[in-house]
Amino acid sequence: MTITTRAAVCREPRRPWEIIDLDLDEPKAHEVRIRFHAAGLCHSDDHIQKGDAQMRFPVVGGHEGAGVVEAVGADVTRVAVGDHVVCSFIPACGECRYCSTGHQNLCDAGKNASTGEFPDGTFRFHAGGEDFGGLCVLGTFSQYAVVSEFSCIPIPRDIPFEIAALVGCGVPTGWGSAVYAAGVRAGETVVVYGAGGVGSNAVQGARYAGAKHVVVVDPVEFKRDMAKVFGATHTFADAKEAHDFVVETTWGQLADHAIITVGVLHDEVIARALDVVGKSGKVTITAVGGGWIDANAGLFIGYQRRAQGALFGNCNPLYDVPRLLGLYRSGDLKLDELITRRYALDEVNQGYQDMLDGKNIRGVIVHEH
Repeated sequence: MTITTRAAVCREPRRPWEIIDLDLDEPKAHEVRIRFHAAGLCHSDDHIQKGDAQMRFPVVGGHEGAGVVEAVGADVTRVAVGDHVVCSFIPACGECRYCSTGHQNLCDAGKNASTGEFPDGTFRFHAGGEDFGGLCVLGTFSQYAVVSEFSCIPIPRDIPFEIAALVGCGVPTGWGSAVYAAGVRAGETVVVYGAGGVGSNAVQGARYAGAKHVVVVDPVEFKRDMAKVFGATHTFADAKEAHDFVVETTWGQLADHAIITVGVLHDEVIARALDVVGKSGKVTITAVGGGWIDANAGLFIGYQRRAQGALFGNCNPLYDVPRLLGLYRSGDLKLDELITRRYALDEVNQGYQDMLDGKNIRGVIVHEH
């Protein structure tokens, strides 16, 4: 048995998102079918569409999504029909080496994120004799999708789907980059490069952790203004101006942390971040794109600087997604303010253009049924 679903797909790099009807298979063992209500427009999907990141094509876009479980396959235990869920873009099996040691963000079950292929080597989306993978084996730009139960996290029914969708990727990635990966502590100085959907949450995380100075660098005035809403203490359009401020305000000791959350990673921002941290300073790279670290080892040894990558903000989705929603409910985490505009599925290309034009912190697709 199959059902028909409407979805935004990309057939090849640099080709716009296209809205088509797909056939969707029934869920197999340990799989569920979700009726998505909302999907976040994350920059990572745009990297796929632009050909900046490797992906099997054709692909159903979307890896931030929330909805209702409509059907379950055999042996499913994590969720049940009728549950409200958010999908984690990295699944958590709970059994592999990484899950069992508290590193669910590195779960082995996430190995097929760039193919959309299920562990048995098959796909659930089809059209015209072609198999379509779902981005991160999800595909939240579809009204319906079959996903692994390991990608599902039950949420309270009072949480709006549009809010829940954001905690599947952008919110924990940014918040965790500050709180977990960087390990920001009270009284420290943090510089965040890029104040979009991920960077805004790095700002929130740094402030929640008690940073004294949260300095944001972003060329877009709207994003700088919004960064103050999320807790930035100072904002600059230019990295040099931010550097000069950090030198002055720390009496030359420089920043404790630099967190890179720009839309497209590049060499210059990495170099700026390495320059802005002082002794025992840490640079956390969350952004994707290009970018190389080109620095003499003495830069790291002499000041004991560190540079590291962060995936999913080092979060454990089964624990941290409910935790973040709890902080939202208590008023300690701003999520409503992240959503700049809502779009119909047909407007997905406009949504990404608005993101690239610096008009959105986060756009959200609201599915019609």
